[in-house]
Amino acid sequence: MTAKILIVFYSRNGSTEALAKAVAEGANAEGAEVRLRRAREFVGPEVMALAQGWKENAERMNALYEAPTEADADWADAIIFGTPTRFGNTSAELKAFIDGLGGLWFQGKLNGKVGSAFVSTQSQHGGNETTIVSLYHPMAHLGMIIVPTGYADPAVFKAGTPYGASAVSGASALPTDDEKEVARFQGKRVAQVAQKLRG
Repeated sequence: MTAKILIVFYSRNGSTEALAKAVAEGANAEGAEVRLRRAREFVGPEVMALAQGWKENAERMNALYEAPTEADADWADAIIFGTPTRFGNTSAELKAFIDGLGGLWFQGKLNGKVGSAFVSTQSQHGGNETTIVSLYHPMAHLGMIIVPTGYADPAVFKAGTPYGASAVSGASALPTDDEKEVARFQGKRVAQVAQKLRG
């Protein structure tokens, strides 16, 4: 049986979404079964209207990707979290999903699953590494086996971080080819580790 990979991401403008798709490509290339899910907003339209394009992008992505569920997390051998930074930390939308995993945590159902994370930031020093590391904390509490990218592929010497793939989006730019290559490697690496742990 192939590894089952859940990629849960939040994206407002499409940068984190593009990384998520690249991570999925890497996992698929290893023969993994992949579910790509987008965390949902919990603010109203009046708040979304304050950021140009937020509502339209949310509608587009929500039509493409189902919302993540507890059942998705239970199904998966590995969960890869993706988020834009929010002041050097995880977005509230992704964190809300993680906070909802308490039932599975209580039953011990996340123990031994592989965990990994990727991120996008608007500026070059916008918290790429701190945001990924901030996701390590709940992964540890959930009993997951954390798998970073390390410097295990030449792509990581050109982009990303040894903690996980990252992109610097600027105002609206999508990830570069080098940044997406690191994301593909991350998906591949997680799929390989998850497959080995399945036995």
